[in-house]
Amino acid sequence: MKKLPLLFILLVSFMPAVHSEDGYRLWLRYDRINDKSVAATYKKNISGWMVQGNSPTLSLVKKEIHSGLTGLLGNIPEVKAVKASVILAGTPQSSEIIRNLNLDTRLQKLGREGFLILTTTYQGKKLTIITAQEDVGVLYGTFHFLKLLQTHQPINKLDIESSPRINLRVLNHWDNLDRTVERGYAGFSLWDWHKLPDYIDPRYHDYARANASIGINGTVVTNVNANARILSPYYLEKVAALADVFRPYGVKIYLTARFSAPIEAGGLKTADPLDPTVQQWWKDKVKEIYSLIPDFGGFLVKANSEGQPGPQNYDRHHADGANMLADAVAPFNGVVMWRAFVYDENVPDDRAKQAYNEFKPLDGTFRKNILIQVKNGAIDFQPREPFHPMFGAMPQTPLMMEFQLTQEYTGFSTHLVYLANQFKECLDDDTYAKGKGSTVANVIDGSLDNHQLSGIAGVANIGTDRNWTGHPFAQANWYAFGRLAWDHQLSAQSIAEEWLRMTFTNAPDFVNPVKEIMDNSWETTVSYMTPLGLHHIMGWSHHFGPAPWIKDRHRADWTSVYYHQANKDGIGFNRSATGSNAVAQYAGPVAEVFGSREQCPEKFLLWFHHVGWSEKLKSGRTLWEELCHQYYAGADAMKAVQQKWNTLEGKIDRERFEQVKMLLDIQYKEAIWWRNACVLYFQTFSGMEIPAGMEKPDKALQYYMNLEFPYAPGIRPQW
Repeated sequence: MKKLPLLFILLVSFMPAVHSEDGYRLWLRYDRINDKSVAATYKKNISGWMVQGNSPTLSLVKKEIHSGLTGLLGNIPEVKAVKASVILAGTPQSSEIIRNLNLDTRLQKLGREGFLILTTTYQGKKLTIITAQEDVGVLYGTFHFLKLLQTHQPINKLDIESSPRINLRVLNHWDNLDRTVERGYAGFSLWDWHKLPDYIDPRYHDYARANASIGINGTVVTNVNANARILSPYYLEKVAALADVFRPYGVKIYLTARFSAPIEAGGLKTADPLDPTVQQWWKDKVKEIYSLIPDFGGFLVKANSEGQPGPQNYDRHHADGANMLADAVAPFNGVVMWRAFVYDENVPDDRAKQAYNEFKPLDGTFRKNILIQVKNGAIDFQPREPFHPMFGAMPQTPLMMEFQLTQEYTGFSTHLVYLANQFKECLDDDTYAKGKGSTVANVIDGSLDNHQLSGIAGVANIGTDRNWTGHPFAQANWYAFGRLAWDHQLSAQSIAEEWLRMTFTNAPDFVNPVKEIMDNSWETTVSYMTPLGLHHIMGWSHHFGPAPWIKDRHRADWTSVYYHQANKDGIGFNRSATGSNAVAQYAGPVAEVFGSREQCPEKFLLWFHHVGWSEKLKSGRTLWEELCHQYYAGADAMKAVQQKWNTLEGKIDRERFEQVKMLLDIQYKEAIWWRNACVLYFQTFSGMEIPAGMEKPDKALQYYMNLEFPYAPGIRPQW
């Protein structure tokens, strides 16, 4: 055999390895179905496909069907004429065949974004129809149909109607113009402002496609801590280029509006919302934006919170500021999403009450094209919070949900935490605003108060990392947000299963155990971080790791001790009638439960009550014993997750298996860190021993208190 030159051998040895699976394709992997019986059944029902219509969106439908069928089943031909077992996609306007099926009544009921997938006959030939009133609905329906194939569902007799329960389904990117991402743990910002508008990164298309596949129809591309430069002509031209990419996918672009922009970008002396020159500046700016982006969605605004400017700087209220912007975008059918995450410069008796106190009196004073965007809980995206009391408290104003997909308080992108269960707990909670059944979901979808405008936002966890989200399983939170935004009645478990099947494999011996890992992951994280209603005890500023000892900062409510209020008598923030009385912001039945030491669910116990260390809980253990039990059980559960994951070696690609294995090792170590640091710290108040049988921490409390992380990722820029 001829010997290979040494140089060739060396070059081959040092060539980068070909990535078998790097996560880039997300859940849109159209790999060949290797179950021969499943593939044969599909081929029997799909002899060809055709898309009738020539719009940019229907061109995407054509591309997606071709890519999906070719990848999953092999050579399924595009046909020009109807024959048996053909997939036909289009609208009644674009397809004479679909028009002749007389589906108008059904399609009108589904709205402009809804879709119908129907097995029917036409001229004696069996067809599968993917149709909608508008092209974007056909695109949504196409992704749904391909998902059926990806997850091995039957397609021989389909009659699927689907339409979104919420109008605006939006991602909020906390991306800065320098491409850093506040609270971002997956690399830099996707938006390469320096190269835009002339260079269009292919990743922009892939991003829009991924969003369309789960029904997300809007994106806010800039940080809520806004920079007025984004409103300059130089940057608006770049934003317009992104909008052109997103438009065929049904994704509208929104911008954050810095309230002081008239001063910083317009040269005015004031940003007073009642000043006519300020009002005119915004109207002119909005007109400029719409001349470049005809389908611009509108503005997202953070005002008078954490140092950001707002109407209160001029002795005006939130409605004054929001209405000014709403009037500017109203002629173009734009909206204003005004965030309710506010707290006063003067520390109140309870920061949890601030948003309700500021916004509740303004109910009914906001313009019709305004949504108040409310975080799921009243503090700040904690691992677990009771639902925000504003939900159900403002019947005359559309309230928009804000969830956080990026894991600012749940271990960043090194922890496997499936957040759909957190989202569902909040959405399914009953506000009792109009009696039993007044769920948070019914508030935000508009059905409770008959609002036509509805919305939901997710703070994005997306960056330039090859797999988009840092942790492979963090993709599931992006996916789950989109699915719940479309239909909040879906279960977290069903979403996890379809995501696993699309992202990894349909093999039950992988799907079933990993679905269980995902389903338990949020509760496990709460246990080793903030059990029993503890909250905001993370590291200072970066929020990395445990730091319940943080105190003596320039704001009390930026410290941990403000929230846990531990002393020798007990622990917990008293929000009952004998404390801050935050419970009074909830409807009567909810306030009664939360305000009662006996009735309050123990998962929220220390959120609403200061409880003595020796008080007995439902388990029969004292509070101290139960707190220790929760911390230790959470860490032990992470060890069990590691062990379960290790049994799955060989069932998926090695690259992602090893990546998750290493990340689970980090997560287990950090769970131990959380357990030890918190138990040791709270022990200084309880004065009690760690219960027998529990492993004693191997380091002293001072060791944990001395840890510093000045370069932790995602740190908020200092203004």
